[in-house]
Amino acid sequence: MNLRVVKGILLVAGTSIGGGMLALPVLTSLTGFLPSLLVYCLCWLFMTSTGLILLEICLWTNKETNIISLADKTLGKPGRIAAWILYLFLFYCLSLAYVVGCGDLVIELFQESIPEWLGSTLFLMIFAPMVYIGARLVGPINAILMVGLGVSYVVFVYLGVPHIKTSLLTHQNWSLFPTAFPIAFTAFAYQGIIPTLVHYMHRDAKQLRTTIIIGSFLPLLVYTIWQALILGIVPLEGPHGLMETLKLGENAVLPLRHFLDNPNVYVVGQFFAFFALVTSFLGVTLALVDFLADGLAVKKDQKGKLLLCGLIFVPTLIISFIYPGIFLIALDFAGGLGCALLLGMLPILMAWSGRYWLGFKGEYSFWGGKPILVILMAFVLFELGCQAYITFNF
Repeated sequence: MNLRVVKGILLVAGTSIGGGMLALPVLTSLTGFLPSLLVYCLCWLFMTSTGLILLEICLWTNKETNIISLADKTLGKPGRIAAWILYLFLFYCLSLAYVVGCGDLVIELFQESIPEWLGSTLFLMIFAPMVYIGARLVGPINAILMVGLGVSYVVFVYLGVPHIKTSLLTHQNWSLFPTAFPIAFTAFAYQGIIPTLVHYMHRDAKQLRTTIIIGSFLPLLVYTIWQALILGIVPLEGPHGLMETLKLGENAVLPLRHFLDNPNVYVVGQFFAFFALVTSFLGVTLALVDFLADGLAVKKDQKGKLLLCGLIFVPTLIISFIYPGIFLIALDFAGGLGCALLLGMLPILMAWSGRYWLGFKGEYSFWGGKPILVILMAFVLFELGCQAYITFNF
């Protein structure tokens, strides 16, 4: 395995692992540990499949491209418009979730002595200027934060494992199985990076396939350990339990302080939450700035970047003031609708159109033909049904 493949694997894994991880144990706690692991495995299989399908689509063209242009190439103007709308919906939901989540960390830093609206405001005052300056500043800072994310996760797991109570992992409620799917879609999302990978790895289909499979599998391992850690320490019911955390819309780390004798575990957990949320915030908002600049034909000079940042941060800040507990809800909708449609349904439709209507062929073709595409589409529809169930029942 050469260095380029290793870097590609880490890029795929790093794109998946982020702020959504802090919502996973909370939003999947009602169904229990084992049912949630089955959800993770199913979502990993699905998201890996759609990633490989998107790889096939990318290899139909010799140009460096993106999801929007691929949708236009295979589905025409309706596909391009749909991709545009879904992209904006997904990235605004994620931006909102990360602003609120980071604001909660600021409030916790001040020991809840400041109002909720001020937490998000202070966070943006510090980190929004970095997005304004752009990739030349965000790149090096993000690299440092990613190292912090990895180190804090390893230390957190090492300190937390002795506190796991296996009795807490026996809870199972299969009737609530559907509630775990939307956030899992968010947690395994990485497909947006595939067009960049194709260019970076010089269109080597074999290496790209290996990169996607291994890179998407690493988050599955990370999430399994993380799930056991949180659900094995924090009880589902009772004061400060996961059900209460769910009602308050908080992240998975916050309730740990009430159930651990070792305060160091909670402190390391807070660092992990900070690194996970900030790296996700910087990546998502920087991508959204570039997307809006391209789509709205805004020049990225000082005035242009100020306008673009305003279009991102003003709406998210206003919504965070009105709905301070929207962290979990925003991530749930990001996965249940945004990821399911943009990164799930759209690649399937593009593959069907490109293969069977337009006759496109490339160096790589995802196995299974029409039957597999039909099964994958059925899974998307099932997940959308899960999102509808959650929306109308919780």
